[in-house]
Amino acid sequence: MAENIFLFVPNLIGFGRIILLFAALYYMPENHLLASSFYILSGFLDAFDGHAARIFNQSTKFGAMLDMLTDRCGTMVLIAMLCTFYPRYTFLFQTSMIIDIACHWLHLHVTLLSGQTSHKAGEANVNPILKIYYSSRPLLFILCAGNELFYSMLYLLHFTEGPAVFFGFGVFRLLLGLCFPIAIVKSVLALMQGYYAAINLANIDVADRSVAKAK
Repeated sequence: MAENIFLFVPNLIGFGRIILLFAALYYMPENHLLASSFYILSGFLDAFDGHAARIFNQSTKFGAMLDMLTDRCGTMVLIAMLCTFYPRYTFLFQTSMIIDIACHWLHLHVTLLSGQTSHKAGEANVNPILKIYYSSRPLLFILCAGNELFYSMLYLLHFTEGPAVFFGFGVFRLLLGLCFPIAIVKSVLALMQGYYAAINLANIDVADRSVAKAK
C-alpha cells in the first residue's frame, strides 16, 4: 500500500501551522494579543517539524516546500499589514517581501531541480557563508527568530510600547532596535541565496542544452 505523504507527522504539523497563521490573519488588524499569540505559536511549531521528520524518517520534498512556503507567506502577510500601519515605509516593506519570497523560492526550486534532499544541505549551498548559515542551528535560529522578532515588534508597536524596561523605552521598541541589524543580515543572506541559485539554474540550463545538442 502506498504511503500517504500528507499524513506524515511533520506535514500534519505544517498543516497546523497554516491554520494558526490564518487565525493570526483574522485578528491581525485589531486584536494584537490574539494575533501575536497565534502567529508566535505557528512559528514555534516550525522548530518541531524538522525534528519530527528526522525522528520518524519522514523527510519529503513536499514537507520541505510546505515549510518554506508557510514561513515565507507568514512573513509576507505580516509585512503587508505593516504597510497599512506605516504607509511611509511601504516601498521598503515591499522590497523586503520581494527579496524574501523570490530568493528563497528560487533557492528551493533549484535545490529540487538539482536532486538535493534539502535546501539546507551542504551540497545545495556552495558558498561558505551560506553553508555556515544552514549548518549551524544556533546561528540559523538566531537569524530567523531575530528577523521575525523585528517585524513582530513593528507590528506590536502600532498598538503599544509594551512595559518600560530601559530609560523609559518599552520592551517592544528595545527589541526592535536589537533585531534591526539581524533583519538586515537576513536580507543580505537571502540576496546571496538568490544570486547563487540563479547561477546554478543557469548551469543546469547549459548542461541540459549540451545534452540536447549531443542528441
